[in-house]
Amino acid sequence: MESRAKLFGHSVHQMLIVFPLGLLATATVFDVVYWITQQPGWAEASFLMIVAGIIGGLAAGVFGLVDYLGIPRHTRARRVGIIHGVGNVIVLGLYAVSWVQRIPSEGTPPQIALILSVAGATLAVVTGWLGGELVDRLGVGVDERAHLNAPSSLKGKPVPERRTARRRPGVAPFA
Repeated sequence: MESRAKLFGHSVHQMLIVFPLGLLATATVFDVVYWITQQPGWAEASFLMIVAGIIGGLAAGVFGLVDYLGIPRHTRARRVGIIHGVGNVIVLGLYAVSWVQRIPSEGTPPQIALILSVAGATLAVVTGWLGGELVDRLGVGVDERAHLNAPSSLKGKPVPERRTARRRPGVAPFA
């Protein structure tokens, strides 16, 4: 089940997601550094990274939704996809509330803003793993022979052999 939204042969969602993940994770690292040092420059940088990360997350989410809608119903991939997507909406919500809490603080964010940042990063680790499960284990968005009901990688079971695609005359079989 290949991605429905591609650019130069690659999934747009997978290309875009690196930006919000990197920006939001770095914002949380800067929040921790601020928490330790109390130097407002770290909190100010985090404030700006959160804004950029939320915008990037919304853009990536649009393409993720397009791919999700292409996953056949009643498959494990569809179930994992909904948890991944809803989880990421919650991640963006946690960071958005953290950002709003910072607006009146002028470089010294309240403790709740920092806690929300850490909570968002923690949940992003889980939703990122789920995204990896979709791509690496289930083949969503990358392989037309995807096995959309493969068992969880946490179970330690191998992925069943993928279905073979129909061969077209003159086209080499899959490796």
